[in-house]
Amino acid sequence: MHIAIDYNAAVRQGGGIGRFVREITQVAAQAAPQHRFSLWYAARGLDPNSAQMQALHELQRRLPNIKPRPIPITERLLTILWQRLQLPLAVEQIVGAVDVVHGTDFVLPPTKAKTLLSIHDFAYIIHPETAPPELRRYLGGVVPRNIRRADHIHVNSRATKADMERLLGTAPDKSTIVYSGSGSDFYPRPEAEIAEMRQRLGLPERYLLNVGTVQPRKNVERLIEAFGKLPAELRSQPLVIGGKRGWLAEPIYAAVQRYGLAQSVIFLDFVSDSDLPKLYSGATAMVYPSLYEGFGVPIVEAQACGTPVITSTISSLPEIAGNAALLVDPHDTAAITAALHKVLTEPEFCQTLAEAGPRQAAKFTWEGTGLGILGLYELLGQQC
Repeated sequence: MHIAIDYNAAVRQGGGIGRFVREITQVAAQAAPQHRFSLWYAARGLDPNSAQMQALHELQRRLPNIKPRPIPITERLLTILWQRLQLPLAVEQIVGAVDVVHGTDFVLPPTKAKTLLSIHDFAYIIHPETAPPELRRYLGGVVPRNIRRADHIHVNSRATKADMERLLGTAPDKSTIVYSGSGSDFYPRPEAEIAEMRQRLGLPERYLLNVGTVQPRKNVERLIEAFGKLPAELRSQPLVIGGKRGWLAEPIYAAVQRYGLAQSVIFLDFVSDSDLPKLYSGATAMVYPSLYEGFGVPIVEAQACGTPVITSTISSLPEIAGNAALLVDPHDTAAITAALHKVLTEPEFCQTLAEAGPRQAAKFTWEGTGLGILGLYELLGQQC
């Protein structure tokens, strides 16, 4: 069987959907050497020396059934041609005859093959204020259309599936839940590794941690406000925010000055894959009070590292965190402050979460995700 995968996010994003695409491609291609995998992406403007491109070259070297299919245009132009203008330039013109096409990032290309579409969340509908207006307009037009087009849909949680059925009226049997996960490199790291990472990144011995793109949906501005309401002696453990700058981020950075926390909040920008498990392992707690998530990979990664987690009571987050996290109303600043106070002053409670976390995280692995997606490819292939 020949499977074509939208690899655009994988060569552009270090985390998020990019990580999902890299992981499922590797697992599926390794598990099914009898299938061919073509990975198409818009190549113009990419840094050939980026970590993502180097990972693609290594993947191609290790797995002979993988073939990259670069398209010599920008991603923006490709989006305009396929999604805005809806030109019938079939992906087969790039990858050849194909059995199954996987749209990994909300959209599908023109094709005559069977199609699998991955839908990761509905933040643009449920929290429109957290995305730029032009993005909301774009997604509001293309996502429902592509959901109708798809032969089958992959969703990443019960919450995302329920949102799709409620918001767009999608039939329950048109989608399958395949959870995302964390990699085998997420586990509690020894103190020597943590100490080296701390010294290199200029971090103190203990800290609170938030991981994710710095943008409104992650609720970092309210987290900073809640942190600022802690007693001064508890703020000796700073709040460390690991994630690249996203859209509409200016008020988040400004909040640090507004609440007088310039000495207590540290922005690290994007954290490398090699440092991330150490960063989790060294944290007193990972605080993730997001307003909405389709899955919430940082929760699983932190739990796998034995790090206590504070997260939200809404969307998929209770589903993923299970009983191994402290849940708070993400709209309630006082509740977030109380949760921070609890993890900073009750070591026995933190130890309970630290012990429960790896057991919960073991339910969600990238190997399981990749094999689940492979099963959907093969199911669709049988219908050709």
